[in-house]
Amino acid sequence: MNNTLLPRPVLSAARLKRHRPLSIIAASLATALTAGCSNPGEDVRVTLCKDMTLVQLGAGANPNWTQATTETPGYEDAVVRLRWSNAGDDGQARCYYPYNAVEDTAQQIADPLTAYATSPSKMTINGRTLSGQALADVVAQAMQHQGKQLLDSAKKLIEQ
Repeated sequence: MNNTLLPRPVLSAARLKRHRPLSIIAASLATALTAGCSNPGEDVRVTLCKDMTLVQLGAGANPNWTQATTETPGYEDAVVRLRWSNAGDDGQARCYYPYNAVEDTAQQIADPLTAYATSPSKMTINGRTLSGQALADVVAQAMQHQGKQLLDSAKKLIEQ
């Protein structure tokens, strides 16, 4: 009988055993990437605005988000509006995202926020405006916070 027509296994059983930990780690990281988000259905602009607000409120802040709305007024900046209460103190923030689309698409009709940048051009928190370098610093700190949360989630998943 001619063996050349029979399919050969891509990995032998011994090689498969050696690669199993890698596949488990890859699957765990993929799950952590999606599970690491505080609210997977929440738009990235809302999540970033919340994280920037946490940076501005300082260590130990644990706000109870009472409102998170978005406005997409055509070619003007989209606005994410947040309201919270934190140990009896109420506050509000707004993050402004510039219009960033080259042309109108069906995706923008389905999800208007996709026409806007994912990095804000301005933020106001409790009446104080941040822009320029101050805004860039807050965005960087918020992104570091998000990265740390993601790594912590991945680590917990791998240790299980």
